[in-house]
Amino acid sequence: MGQKTAGQERSGLLLGVAAYTLWGFFPLYWPLLEPAGAGEILANRMVWSLVVALVLLTVTRKWAWIRPLLRQPKRLALIGLAAAFVSVNWGMYIWGVNTGHVVETSLGYFINPLVTIAFGVFIMRERLRPSQWAAVAIGAVAVIVLTVGYGQLPWIALTLAFSFAIYGLIKKQVGLGGLESFAVETAFLFLPALGYLLFLGGEGRSSFTTHGPGHALLLVLCGVVTAVPLVAFGAAAVRVPLTTIGLLQYLAPVFQFLLGIAVFHEQMPVTRWIGFGLVWAALVLLTVDGLRQARRGRRAAAVADPVRERLLVTEEQQPLA
Repeated sequence: MGQKTAGQERSGLLLGVAAYTLWGFFPLYWPLLEPAGAGEILANRMVWSLVVALVLLTVTRKWAWIRPLLRQPKRLALIGLAAAFVSVNWGMYIWGVNTGHVVETSLGYFINPLVTIAFGVFIMRERLRPSQWAAVAIGAVAVIVLTVGYGQLPWIALTLAFSFAIYGLIKKQVGLGGLESFAVETAFLFLPALGYLLFLGGEGRSSFTTHGPGHALLLVLCGVVTAVPLVAFGAAAVRVPLTTIGLLQYLAPVFQFLLGIAVFHEQMPVTRWIGFGLVWAALVLLTVDGLRQARRGRRAAAVADPVRERLLVTEEQQPLA
């Protein structure tokens, strides 16, 4: 049993690394789709993602959840709202990468855990530990420093961080599986996206049919590129501890940041280095705190197990009423 669990965790770790690595290398893919603009790329991503989701549902034969969901209008409305926020996130990310702001897009995903924690306090009324408060405070100072460095609010990063945090908050309320949620969200986005693509075609501004089959294939593959890391992440999430997923999530923005500097040669003045350094310090605090809490949880579980076992034995020895 232990050996099987170790094997599952190992495969889960590999799947998690694969998912976040693919997300981290997305900045190399979106420029390949030029001369398509961010709006056309986003619309293609929405349309072809639904096609891929339907194929995956057919292969896995996961259809039973649809009918009960259709009888829950409030839940459907929340999924529609989640779809709206993820479309903002996708669109801003594509636009940011294709306009030379790869480093700032990475900042958005570095900041995201801090925004999520802030939402936990102000929306979910959760209580923070001192180290979490310190991390959020350092993150706020980092945004101020980066605002000075950029000469304006780092609005691309903040839009990415807040849209994804709100998306995560809504998904927590919905409680739907990864593939199922992906299918319904893209179903909400499909018709507006298809309408926009038809409009571009009618205006003669669509690149899908005017730049050769290779370009059209790359646009179609937006659906696969979106779905593959999502499916890998879903498989990893059920195999490895939450603390491992929490650590892996930093892989994607690290790769994005390195690509922005090494491949796209974006500028990093001293103030930006200081701002990023503060964000990284906040994330180190969060990570150390999370690992400490996980260790305490495991220790408490190890202590509780023999106690629970003795209680069960005692109950079994008692005569039936």
